[in-house]
Amino acid sequence: MSAPTNEAVEAALKDYVEPHLGRDLVSTKSVKSIDVEGDQVKVKVTLGFPAKGAADAIAAVVKEKVEGIDGVSAAQVDVDWEIRSHSVQKSLKPIDNIKNIIAVASGKGGVGKSTTAVNLALALSAEGATVGILDADIYGPSQPRMLGVSGKPESKDGKSLEPMTSYGLQTMSIGFLIEEETPMIWRGPMVTQALEQLLNDTNWSDLDYLVIDLPPGTGDIQLTLAQKVPVSGAVIVTTPQDIALLDARKGLKMFQKVEVPVLGVVENMSIHICSKCGHEEHIFGEGGGAAMAEQYGIQLLGSLPLDIHIREETDSGKPSVAADPDGRISQMYREIARKTAAKLSLQAKDYAAKFPRIVIQNN
Repeated sequence: MSAPTNEAVEAALKDYVEPHLGRDLVSTKSVKSIDVEGDQVKVKVTLGFPAKGAADAIAAVVKEKVEGIDGVSAAQVDVDWEIRSHSVQKSLKPIDNIKNIIAVASGKGGVGKSTTAVNLALALSAEGATVGILDADIYGPSQPRMLGVSGKPESKDGKSLEPMTSYGLQTMSIGFLIEEETPMIWRGPMVTQALEQLLNDTNWSDLDYLVIDLPPGTGDIQLTLAQKVPVSGAVIVTTPQDIALLDARKGLKMFQKVEVPVLGVVENMSIHICSKCGHEEHIFGEGGGAAMAEQYGIQLLGSLPLDIHIREETDSGKPSVAADPDGRISQMYREIARKTAAKLSLQAKDYAAKFPRIVIQNN
């Protein structure tokens, strides 16, 4: 029996379409090394997205594929990940200490965008990334309540703010700087300036991802984000309801016009399961998110149920992913997080950080 070759191992791995990437590990350059010694094979896989909850399953499939090759008696598979900075709008540069900014948006209020944003951030963190969340809703900040954080952020130098922390997330919101019931009676320019200051004057510490929870709509803040904030990708949140999908399409088209990649759509409140009898009902319609994703050639990142626990846990300051890390809802959010980060990992990388800065001095 002839010894296996690297080419045979690669060919076997090309047959496995990794479910989060939607592509094989070879074409995505995730296979970092193949070491063949007689009938023993070692494979090292380095993913471009955090995958603490899926690494063992991926390793098991790769091991099975390799051990199915003639001449292989045993395979050792190591799966880890390395999160890189990805390209942003052409006229902008990534912010120091933030590898990637992901905007979470909806065209319409009331679809659960802030709840999705905070659980997405917590899920990315649970998967092994360093994550922050910026509450960009100046008029209606909700992240302080959702994350159970109170008090005001520190300023060590009198110019910048230290992010607040909760459940391992770094977070900043206008809600930390004003009383909860104080209305923000500001015009557009003041609001956009506040957003820029919250983003740029916060001492974020080595973030893999900063999730920005946008206010609903396509107004001043969304345009500021698109023009002045280096965004790597956007996630659109909608419900299956036609009226919500109509506005979600507007949000998607706005990002497309300003050349921010839309990583996918999350369909919230997709189905209601009666807590008494288990009856399932599509209260807001059925299949809207999937139809929108298909129409625009983007990915349906996941569908979430209309579940009283999601609402109760978020209102009480302990979102689902933190409240019940091993529960069914948490696993749904973690799958959405892996798919979001995997989709982003396929985007062009930003190599600016690898090049030295050239400084010309007149002596």
